[in-house]
Amino acid sequence: MNTVHLPPPRPPDTAAPQVDAPYASEATRLLCAGTYLDAEYRDRVIGELYLMEHRVAAPSLGFDAARVLAHALRARRVELVWACGVLGLLTVGVAASGGWLLTLVLPGLLLALGRWIRGTAEDPPGRRRLPSAWLRWSARLLLTFLVITTLAIGFGTSSGAGTYEKVSPFLPAPLRSDNVSGLEAWLALATLLAMAGCAAGKQVHFTRVLRGELSPRHFPDAANDPAEGVGGRRFQMLKHRIRVEQHSPLVMYHEARPFCGAGTAHDTWVLAVEMRPDPARERQPIGNATVLATVRPLLEQLREVAERSEREGRVVRDRLRHLRIDECVFLPVEGLLHREEAPYDQASFELHRAGAVEEGGEKRRHFLRIRVGGWEEELVVTVFVRVHTQGRMLMLEVAPHVLFPVRGDFKDADHEAYGFADKRLLGKAVHILTRTTSAPGQALAVLGRHAIRGWHRLTGEFEGGLPEGPAASVRELAAEPGGSLFQSMDVDRYLRSVQDRIAYGVKMSLAEAGYQTDEFAQKVVHVSNGGVNIESVVSSTFAIGDHARATATQQAGTTSGGRTPPQKGPTRDGQ
Repeated sequence: MNTVHLPPPRPPDTAAPQVDAPYASEATRLLCAGTYLDAEYRDRVIGELYLMEHRVAAPSLGFDAARVLAHALRARRVELVWACGVLGLLTVGVAASGGWLLTLVLPGLLLALGRWIRGTAEDPPGRRRLPSAWLRWSARLLLTFLVITTLAIGFGTSSGAGTYEKVSPFLPAPLRSDNVSGLEAWLALATLLAMAGCAAGKQVHFTRVLRGELSPRHFPDAANDPAEGVGGRRFQMLKHRIRVEQHSPLVMYHEARPFCGAGTAHDTWVLAVEMRPDPARERQPIGNATVLATVRPLLEQLREVAERSEREGRVVRDRLRHLRIDECVFLPVEGLLHREEAPYDQASFELHRAGAVEEGGEKRRHFLRIRVGGWEEELVVTVFVRVHTQGRMLMLEVAPHVLFPVRGDFKDADHEAYGFADKRLLGKAVHILTRTTSAPGQALAVLGRHAIRGWHRLTGEFEGGLPEGPAASVRELAAEPGGSLFQSMDVDRYLRSVQDRIAYGVKMSLAEAGYQTDEFAQKVVHVSNGGVNIESVVSSTFAIGDHARATATQQAGTTSGGRTPPQKGPTRDGQ
């Protein structure tokens, strides 16, 4: 197959309007806030980006994973200090109160158990909701009873023995035979108040973070972000490495997860077209780079605003104006001895790009990458396009991926922080009291997780080993399973616009090179502005050739999601 000289790479965003840098995007801000809200998510971020040093960072589309890691480590340090303070007070309080403090924290265990049974679903089933409600209300009533009993003991209006007889069904065996003095009761309450102070301090710190460096006003100023400046030399080196890897056009991938970081695959399809010369036209050399060079200007035209809007000087807020186009090369990480050996420098990328763009290799693959970041980079649509000509056949691979918006509870972090700050004194007291009783259990869980990580570090489980591709993307871990109706409509609009231009560009490239396009035209329908719509897609694939035929039932239109109705697949004669 004839090829042409490889054109030089084009800057990815020379014509696109400027948008916020990834480190200042709304998606980054919400992910950073999520590290303070969800301990499980925070541990996944730290495990993937900090502990597993041999793993390459996944591509970060529209956000900065290094800044998310910085806030995850800071949130863990704050939580660890809080946990040590709570358990230290608990130890002193139990010894000073003769064990009576343990009865006051018992309702907290029931509250934690009730929340665990309920789960994280917004509308849990009855088999979870009813037992959870029973446990939580029982814990609240028990806590009220124990606090009143402790006050009665402290004021001398009730004997310790009588109190034990009333609450003995709820107490551990070692606590059923001792008497509680008034001093011990007051010390237990004082310790409980001190633990409430720790819980309040944790909540106030979280509120200050959200109202300070994580607020929409201050977050773009990364230079003054306290989380960026903390950490030792190891963290600073790792942060720099992540920022090199996550936005590099050279993508080091794991064989089982090649598109890790791009989101959910959406209608991937492959087109195979036989290249038959057109007798009426002069043959021209055609190669993979030639086809992509024809497709790219058509895609760039999607940035242009309507003539009337441009003539009237109106501001157009269409995310297609921020469409980004670049070239990337996928390389398997297997074979590297050290993570630092990955060839991220520009010269190495150019060598891989020049070799991959005209080859049909299985492991090293060249893609034209088109990305649209909507809803302040919360909805990211990425289309990977690959072209290969071989044996008078042109193969076109289109792999769209969608990153859905960040989790709803992460978005509600601002409401939670401001809601607590704006509560009245009684509301704040109730809010803190409900968290104080469960604080010891949470503190034990925090120290337990920290001890497990420390053991793994001591045994060297997270150190050494050959480099691996990314196992998970911190952005994908915090994504909703789907978007709203408006967001789904935007996804369809972005994908249809990009895919139509791709198909039309391939058709134009074939025609300019002197090849027939009749069979290709049978599978497309011309629409306005020269766009095309793939009409006969069977399981995301259709084929055209001398011996290929496709049988289909004509439909009045496409489905509401922008996809064509399912049709029978291509068959060969006699099969």
